[in-house]
Amino acid sequence: MLSRIPVQRHFAFVTEHTVGHVTFERLLREAVAADGSTAASWFPLAFEPRGAVERLPVLRSNWSLRASARARRLLAAHRGDWDALLFHTQTASLLSAGLMRRVPTVLSIDATPRNIDEVGAGYDHATHGERAERVKARVVGRSLHAAAALVAWSEWVRRSLVDDYGADPARIRVIPSGTHVRAQPPRRDHSDRALRLLFVGGQFERKGGPDLLAALDGAPFPYELHIVTQEPVRERPGVTVHTDVKPGSAKLEELYASSDLFVLPTHADASPHVVIEAMAAGLPVISTPVGAVPEMVLAGETGVLVSPGEPRALRATIERFTDPSLREAMGAAGHARARERFDAQANARRVLDVMAEIAG
Repeated sequence: MLSRIPVQRHFAFVTEHTVGHVTFERLLREAVAADGSTAASWFPLAFEPRGAVERLPVLRSNWSLRASARARRLLAAHRGDWDALLFHTQTASLLSAGLMRRVPTVLSIDATPRNIDEVGAGYDHATHGERAERVKARVVGRSLHAAAALVAWSEWVRRSLVDDYGADPARIRVIPSGTHVRAQPPRRDHSDRALRLLFVGGQFERKGGPDLLAALDGAPFPYELHIVTQEPVRERPGVTVHTDVKPGSAKLEELYASSDLFVLPTHADASPHVVIEAMAAGLPVISTPVGAVPEMVLAGETGVLVSPGEPRALRATIERFTDPSLREAMGAAGHARARERFDAQANARRVLDVMAEIAG
């Protein structure tokens, strides 16, 4: 009797290798590796310009054009018999609408351009006049409508796809990013000691780092603050800066496990991955109501949201968490929400299921 050979699907993945998107790609790779019926081609797009053409002024300063041109060039050079294609994010797909009509394609989107316009001040992002914005919306819309399916990381994104770009709601799946969530969070020592705070943000200023330092200046309670960032920050008593901690590293996991409270008073964000990592580690979260953060942190249940740029309000909120019982209750609720909504294995599997669905 002949043994049955599993059907092989061949998917291609074009992913931006910037900020938290690196983690998303890693989770997809793990899901593909666990799926014996799927083969994959990977096309990661690093942010830095490559080659003389990408260093030309027009391309060097425009990530959308640079990523889209590089993606189109890579896909043309490695054209394969793909059953489905995924772009994360739509930024890299702008010059590939023709290919997307030939190969069933998923666009994975953490924020639309209109979403970014909402929080643009924090990104030093400016609009360029009504006419230019209309042209940009048409270009993005062409890519969105060429896709067979759209994966929105949040309801915030889904609403923009429908309201701002006229996307068919039936083609949209809301699938948040995910992280690894253990069955039980780390056990913490709630004895009488300094409150251990953790901040993780590569771009220190945009993520609200200066607000956090200002909030703790002269704080009436003992604290230890650990800052994980890529930017230089001056240490001071009670503050330790880590500039060599990589995403997903054992050192970062250790910092989550040994902290009492996660604080990210961000001024501009879409779906900051570190928030769900903190929740998965059983940490209560203080953040701000920007982007999709209110969908991640349930105010009053898994953490507290404060307005960005208000150090006094931030200090008062941090002081509330000197109560161990509040930390324990909100941390447990955050861990439960992470297991229910942000489990990496389940959510990455859902993305692969969408690709299999459009592949027919």
